[in-house]
Amino acid sequence: MKICICPIGGIKHDLAPTRALKISKSAVFPRHRRRGQLTSDSLERYQIQMGELKFIGKRVVYLAVMLFGVATLVFILTKMIPGDPVVANLSQRALNDPEIVAAYRAKHGLDRPLIVQYIYYIRDLLHFDLGTSIRTSRPVLDDLARCYPATLELALFSIVIASVFGILFGIISAIRRNSILDQIVRAISVTGVSIPAFWFALLMLYFFYYKLKIFPGPGRLSNSFSAPASVTGMYVIDSLIEGNPAKAMDAVRHLILPSIVLAAFTMGLITRTTRSNLLDALSTDYVRTAKAKGLNSICLILKHALGNALIPVMTVIGLGLGNLLGGMVLVETIFKWPGVGQFAYESVMAADYPAIIGVALLIALNYMIINTVVDILYGIIDPRVRCN
Repeated sequence: MKICICPIGGIKHDLAPTRALKISKSAVFPRHRRRGQLTSDSLERYQIQMGELKFIGKRVVYLAVMLFGVATLVFILTKMIPGDPVVANLSQRALNDPEIVAAYRAKHGLDRPLIVQYIYYIRDLLHFDLGTSIRTSRPVLDDLARCYPATLELALFSIVIASVFGILFGIISAIRRNSILDQIVRAISVTGVSIPAFWFALLMLYFFYYKLKIFPGPGRLSNSFSAPASVTGMYVIDSLIEGNPAKAMDAVRHLILPSIVLAAFTMGLITRTTRSNLLDALSTDYVRTAKAKGLNSICLILKHALGNALIPVMTVIGLGLGNLLGGMVLVETIFKWPGVGQFAYESVMAADYPAIIGVALLIALNYMIINTVVDILYGIIDPRVRCN
């Protein structure tokens, strides 16, 4: 096999295809060009990574600024709440003694000017000190650390139920549009959004606990079990760490009824949002083209249409989780769940200003963190957001 280089005709060769292919690649893609291409790709990846870090950094700065603004607003609104913590927490006999009243005000800083209280309040926040609860005489941070895991466990269980069934019902409703199954699913979603949570909780307890005796009653554990050693504060995980699967299963069974009650509203919103956006995605040109080429319907929905439809659903899930983490006062009271909602209710009734401020800041921080996570998830689901 020889290669002849002609001045006019260029390269004339009689080679096997593999050899010819090797020569053509070397001729079209010289080594210096390949290196330049790799350098360009590396630079592009570097720019994308720096853009992502810049985006996350901006979100963290916004988070700090928003938290400061929320802390200031919560302080002002708390001081506008009608009622006097002295009257709410002292007996009538103690209120008749001016010395006891003055000592109580001095102990909790209520005798200071409002601007001085605000300065001390911001100073304590910078040291992660939410103050001492007027009602329990314990640090507010300790009280929140005690009741927050119960709410977190219930909220996570509820949002998983709402997300799984909400997306599933939305897909079924979109595929079977205007059918009887679609009408049933839409009726379920409207009922979940419309039904009052406290009434639904009473119905669930009456039928599934009192009548049918399928699920246990209020509380986090049955009387035959003691609370597990606190590691995370969530009974299911702590029971598994303790090596007691029977106790963990009992904790899961206690979670089912309140989780279904809390998931009903969010599930209805997720179902309607998924159905609407999936129908819009199925009517786009690229989906119709893929369908015309004979692509399987399941693959068409799951791989091509559902990804675009889930972007608004992520917002609904995030807002629903933030709402659940704020605590549902009535549901927690009915099911005797010692969470943030019940703690907030007791704090408001006692005019416990430090505890009220602590709960409000916790709820605001939950929403801000969840919104940041949802923004990052947008980039994972939608490549267009990630590229931008």
